[in-house]
Order: sequence, then C-alpha cells, then structure tokens
Amino acid sequence: MVVLTLMRLRLDLPVLHLCHLFSVSHKTLSTVFADTLDVLYARLKPMVSWPERHCLQATMPPQFLETFGKRVAIIVDCFELGTERPSNLKARAQSFSRYKGRHTMKYLIGITPHGSISFISKGWGGRTSDKHITENCGLLSNLLPGDIVLADRGFDIKDSVGMMCAEVKMPSFTKGRCQLDAKDVEDSRAVAHLRIHVERVIVFVPHAAKLLHRTIPIRLLLTCEGEEVTLLDKIVFVCCCLVNMCSSVVVKPNENETCTCEYETPMLH
Repeated sequence: MVVLTLMRLRLDLPVLHLCHLFSVSHKTLSTVFADTLDVLYARLKPMVSWPERHCLQATMPPQFLETFGKRVAIIVDCFELGTERPSNLKARAQSFSRYKGRHTMKYLIGITPHGSISFISKGWGGRTSDKHITENCGLLSNLLPGDIVLADRGFDIKDSVGMMCAEVKMPSFTKGRCQLDAKDVEDSRAVAHLRIHVERVIVFVPHAAKLLHRTIPIRLLLTCEGEEVTLLDKIVFVCCCLVNMCSSVVVKPNENETCTCEYETPMLH
C-alpha cells in the first residue's frame, strides 16, 4: 500500500498501469491511495514542525550568523499549483491567479536557516494575497520576540509581524526614490542571497511528486469528510515531509559533527 502510494505520488504513473502492476481494480487503487495518504499525513506530522529557539541557534549556518546573528527564525515564500477551472463562479474568482494567469492553489511555505521545512499552510485560492495568507494561516503565533522573518517584497507583513515583537527583513523598494542608497543596496543583497534557499526548497517540493506537475483535478480540492483539509493539502504536506528527509540545501552534513536537536531530520539519499 505504501509502495503503491509513493509510486503514484513520485512517478504519477497512469492509474490503469498501476492497477495492472498491483493486480487491483481502479476503485481499490483509489481507496488504497486515499487511506494510505491519510496514514502518512498523520504519522509524518512531526517531520514538519517549528523548532525550539535553542535548536535554531545551535544549527545556524555561518552565512546567517554573519548577517543577522542568531535571530533568523524562518524564511517565507508562497508557491502555486495549477488547478482545473472550477464550475462555481465564486470559486473560479477566488482561485484565479493574476501572477500565473490561470487557476491555482497557493501555499505558504517556511524553512529554517538550516534548510528544513518548518511550516506549510493549507491551500488558498490563487487570488489570495501573500499578506492575507500569512496573517490567517497560523504562522505568526509561532514567532517569539526578537525573531527575524526573511520575506520577499510581496509580503506586506511588517505590522502584523511587529505585533509579535518580531521583525521582517526584505529587499528594499526604489518606489519614490531614483535609486537606493549604499546601505539599502547592501542589505537588499544580503536578504536576497539568503532568501534564495527557500526558492530552492520550493523547487524540491513539486519534484518530490510528479503528481503536482500536472493540472490538479477539482476532486483533490474538496474538503475531506470530517476534516478541514483537502486531499491536495495532505499530498503537499507529505511531499514536504519527504523533502525534509533529504540533505539540507543550505549546509552539507559533516561526518565529524552530530546534532542532538529534536527537529533535526535524517539525511536520506
């Protein structure tokens, strides 16, 4: 059941081909996939969790220490997955992304400076702003006074993050000015250089499952019975767990060093 589920996620093989390989009917395959995904979603939840501050500080990469000390708690960004066009007019309006020019589901993802995914939101319609998702997905409640959040220019969350006594660092704007001063240029370069790590992780998430490369069918966007998440939410979460089982994109593991932090994930190749 686990092999069948992972094969469908990772390889996105035709359903009839999987039915032939495992000698099961189409209905049985669909049931097995959904049931096994439920188990993976429940059992792997500890793999994506917000680490304690002392764990963050103990594993802070040198490039972050040089720029922000030990204060960076998370790097945030959003990614979108293309979906079928909803028949409902309201859903159609909520899911249309001006940025992508099609209907999408948007997810907010956050990674630690060490490179592991520590937060993934539920799916939101592609029209939803990054600010609205950040303020309503539960991420802010994890921040502690003094924390720094690295974000892109689209995240207008300075005030909401400030309410948690934390701080947002993002590339500076040239709006209203002919050019940035030297300090702003240097700060923007530092933020952009460190934020690239979250973009690399975002690339890894869809690659963990080719199922996410194609247009997502509407049936995966329906809320699961008795739950507040969709089947697509579970698929994305499980993919994030699989990414956390891989080597860090920020630092390379040192065979002579070991970390005892609880959130550290195994390095699987």
